[in-house]
Amino acid sequence: MQNRDFDVIIIGGGITGTALTYVLSKYTDVESICILEKYGSLAPLNSNATSNSQTLHCGDIETNYTLAKASQVKHTANMLVNYKKQVEKNDFLYKYPKMILAVGDDECERLEKRYAEFNEAFPYMELWDAEKIAEIEPKVALKNGKPRPEKIMASGCTDEYCAVNFGNLSRSFIDSARKNNKNIQVSLSSEVTHIVKIEEGYECQTAQGSFRAKFVVVSAGAHSLLLANQLGHGLDLSILPMAGSFYFIPSTLNGKVYTMQNDKLPFAALHGDPDLTEANKTRLGPTALMMPKLERYTGGTYLDFWKSLKLDKKVVKVFWDLMKDSTIRNYIFRNFLFEVPWLNKKLFVKDAQKIIPDLTANDLTYAKGYGGIRPQVIDKTEMVLKLGEASIVPNKDPIIFNMTPSPGATTCLGNAYRDAKIICERLDIPFNREDFINELLDGKDLDI
Repeated sequence: MQNRDFDVIIIGGGITGTALTYVLSKYTDVESICILEKYGSLAPLNSNATSNSQTLHCGDIETNYTLAKASQVKHTANMLVNYKKQVEKNDFLYKYPKMILAVGDDECERLEKRYAEFNEAFPYMELWDAEKIAEIEPKVALKNGKPRPEKIMASGCTDEYCAVNFGNLSRSFIDSARKNNKNIQVSLSSEVTHIVKIEEGYECQTAQGSFRAKFVVVSAGAHSLLLANQLGHGLDLSILPMAGSFYFIPSTLNGKVYTMQNDKLPFAALHGDPDLTEANKTRLGPTALMMPKLERYTGGTYLDFWKSLKLDKKVVKVFWDLMKDSTIRNYIFRNFLFEVPWLNKKLFVKDAQKIIPDLTANDLTYAKGYGGIRPQVIDKTEMVLKLGEASIVPNKDPIIFNMTPSPGATTCLGNAYRDAKIICERLDIPFNREDFINELLDGKDLDI
């Protein structure tokens, strides 16, 4: 017989919800926790290893970060390394070489300036010339067996954790949580259709019946906004779902190779990675395509897209402002063509040759079933597309809605820390912050 009453219910069994479950179980006096997951397994969607870039974002190779943001991201990312030290089985965190690749005089000059600025915060990163790049990634440094004709440079390292299987990490969080607190229930195939305010907390209605809690955290990706709207929250927000696709090539890269970000583009620059789910394959991408659904490869959710988009003049203006910029407009059109059979590989290989000069279209295989959907938020009050983390935290109410973390799943423990503090404060439950900070944050608190 399932329990139906809990201190905390978490809607969504992905990396965000499972990380919060772990933090609450180990560092707080929350007595009972329930995860309600729509599908029949944990981490079925964007946290699945096939649905993301499998990258531990540390701020060292992401050239769209300021130094301040990169330093904070590094501190948060290191929490996963510290978590790994606490568990016996590590099937989620991996070390590979990694680098930022600069191609051409302009990019090399930008990279040298960035390296000088970021060196103190990331002392393990080195500046590599073409000869050193050839030692680490020969396929990157050579064209037709000879050094590339254009100038290349990289900032990289060879002995840092940089790849994550977030699906395995989600399952590890639950295993660890259950060792700390036996009163943890995971209810699969339990899609929450409605959340109703009750006298003490909220009632979550599912096909498996109703579940009640003093505090509810909704970590259901783009669907979080639809559930928030039911309760009158986030009515000024819309969701723009962006899908990322990938291509496979036979194993070519030894580690992660990121390219320099175009500052005018709000989407991730092309990169290559050894894939954690396909042995002896390198994955290239992502492309970026707006998709009229909230979930990829599950069928349906088209109607949910229109409900969350809330198309009106304000949303149209945001689209219009984006499309007025020729760089963004050309990028969007080109990425649309990346989804067209036959034409896609011929176009994509031209971009991918920046990383691997000898690559041909025949080397590419579309990674069918790979890539997820990241919900980007449109603020209809400010009429802007907001990139990065998106959460709704109503004043005083015992509920939180998480739509998307930034930068991605890397921040799962940082977001869990933030949510756990709010939960404990509003429920008047002790939180052992000192142990949390010492064990996961190396003794230095996060500024959140």
